[in-house]
Parts: sequence; structure tokens; C-alpha cells
Amino acid sequence: MIVRKLRLQRGWSQEQLATFSGLSIRTIQRIERGQKASLETLNALAAVFEIDVSQLQGEEVMENSIELSTEERQVIESVRDIKAFYAHLIIYLIMVPTFFVIDLMSSPQLQWAWWPVMGWGIGVASHGLNVFEVFNLFGTTWEKEQIEKRLGRKL
Repeated sequence: MIVRKLRLQRGWSQEQLATFSGLSIRTIQRIERGQKASLETLNALAAVFEIDVSQLQGEEVMENSIELSTEERQVIESVRDIKAFYAHLIIYLIMVPTFFVIDLMSSPQLQWAWWPVMGWGIGVASHGLNVFEVFNLFGTTWEKEQIEKRLGRKL
């Protein structure tokens, strides 16, 4: 992002930029990672860099107006789906032992933890099968056929 470029050109650290602009370091980090900044934040940064706010806003407009092909959009969506699956899997793997620890501490004779672990495990497995298209039951071909059918077009 332009903020990072301008900061590095001046040889400033994120901490220094935060001090100069009156923003938090976390805000600077978020902006440099590409998250949208408020107008007030952009004004503070523009004042520090001695540039017009429109230069900082212009980059956001430019990033959003980049034309992507259909194939590129599908690849981006696919990567986001895979990322979401891995996040789901990691949360599941963290929570499974947590369920069993809580189960053992609260009522070791009942063993209720197996039920949510199995149910959630089925959800994680189906999420993985869907993301990696192991069984392409409702894949892109099916979607296209359904769209064409509802639009009244023949394939």
C-alpha cells in the first residue's frame, strides 16, 4: 500500500509513523495490510506525509477498480474457501481437547464430549469435501445448469 511505501521512503518505523500521526501502531499495521481507513485516519496520514488526502484515497479506488477475469475471480474465491476450511479445521482441533478437558473436569462419568466432537467433525469433513471438490455433487457445473435452467436458457 502507498502508506507503507511512503513510510519506508522516509525511513520511519511503524511506531514512528504512529507517533507522528497520532494513530495507534495497530491502525498503521491494518492500513498497511490493505484494510480500509477512515477519512479521519487518512487526513492524519496525509498531514504527516505532506500530501493531499485524495492521493491516499485514489489508491483505494484504483485497487477496487482492477478488472479480473472470470477465471481469476474463481481462483481467488477458491483460495478464500480453502483458507476458510483450514481456519475451521484449526478451530476444531483446538476445541476437541477443550471439550474433553471440560468433560473430565465437570462430569467424568457422563462423557458428553463425544457428541459435539462427532457432530462438528462431520461438519468439518463435509466442509473439506466441498472445498476440495472430492465429490462434485453440487459443483460449478451443477450451478451453471441451475442458473441456465432458471433463466430459461438451454445449454
